[in-house]
Amino acid sequence: MPKITYVTTDNPRLTLQGARLIMAAAARKAASIGVPMDIAVVDEGGHLLVFNRMDGAKLSSIDIAVSKAWTAACARRPTHEYAEIAGPGKPAFGIHVSNQGRFMIVGGGLPIAVGGFVVGGIGCSSGTVQQDREVAMAGVQALNGRMPSPRARRRPTARSRGRRRSARA
Repeated sequence: MPKITYVTTDNPRLTLQGARLIMAAAARKAASIGVPMDIAVVDEGGHLLVFNRMDGAKLSSIDIAVSKAWTAACARRPTHEYAEIAGPGKPAFGIHVSNQGRFMIVGGGLPIAVGGFVVGGIGCSSGTVQQDREVAMAGVQALNGRMPSPRARRRPTARSRGRRRSARA
C-alpha cells in the first residue's frame, strides 16, 4: 500500500481585526471624497467578514459591493480588469453571468494580498467606478501599511536568543 502524504500550506489569513482596519480606512476615504458607500471585505474564499453601508449609500449597491469583493478574492484579480476582457467578442464575454450572476466586471473590487498570497477582497459601490476603486485602494493600502517588514518577521536564531538572555541578566 502506498504511503499517504499529507500536504499543507502555511498561508497568511485575513483576520477580523485586519478586515476592520481595511474597512475603517475605506470608510474614511469615502467620507473624505463625500461619497457614502457600501463596502464589503471578504476572506480568501469570498466569505463576508465585514460590511458597512454608510448613511446615504445606495441600497441597490449592497449586493454589488459584496459581489465585487467576492469576485476580487475568488478570481484573484481586480474587477476592473474584467471590464476590458468581458465585452462582446472579447475572451471572457459572458463571465458576468457565471456563479449565479455574482461575478462582477465593474471596477471597485480589489484582491487583498499578503506576502504574495491573496487573503481576501474588498468591494466598494455607490460612486463612480473611479471613486469605488479609490476607496477600495485606500483599504488595501491601510493593511499594507500595517504589515511588518520582512526583516521584522524573521524568527529569532539561537544566536540572537542568547544575546537577549545575556542582555536581561
